[in-house]
Amino acid sequence: MSTLKINLPTVLTLSRIFLIPFFVFSVSRYPVLGAAVFAIAATTDFLDGYFARRSGQVTKFGIILDPIADKFLVISALIVLVDMDRLSVGIAIVLIVREFLVTGLRVVALSKDIVIPAEMGGKLKTGAQITAILCLVLVGTFFESLFPFDLYDAGHVFIWVALVLSIISGIKYTNSFWKRI
Repeated sequence: MSTLKINLPTVLTLSRIFLIPFFVFSVSRYPVLGAAVFAIAATTDFLDGYFARRSGQVTKFGIILDPIADKFLVISALIVLVDMDRLSVGIAIVLIVREFLVTGLRVVALSKDIVIPAEMGGKLKTGAQITAILCLVLVGTFFESLFPFDLYDAGHVFIWVALVLSIISGIKYTNSFWKRI
């Protein structure tokens, strides 16, 4: 496992960070465009890991940068949703604190050459967050008429699911960290 190598997975991870300002500055005025940018950025999260594992291009740099890029994207979206009055500040704070806690633990562990891999709860949490964010961004757009349910309500169901999964997986990551350190 090399330390720094510019490869397709790394480029995809960096593109996620690069897309954040485009999401933040477009989502309020052009929510469909903002949702599209967010969806593309979120898709790179799946693709970078897939290509890294499939091609044997897993690097320490990628292991550190990937979750940081994920957190930047999700935290940016949560702050934007709070600003748009579509998400409670309290929920956003709990989700953001969990993201910093888990990422910090993973970076400390990695500094000791211990990899704490993503676990299923964290992956489900990410899926719920992405779904919630997309639903909440698309509230009030023509997309709402395409669904037989209210996007605002669906977004809040998914954000609560993400909140519960965040707490549970955060506890699991913390326990895993202390057992391995």
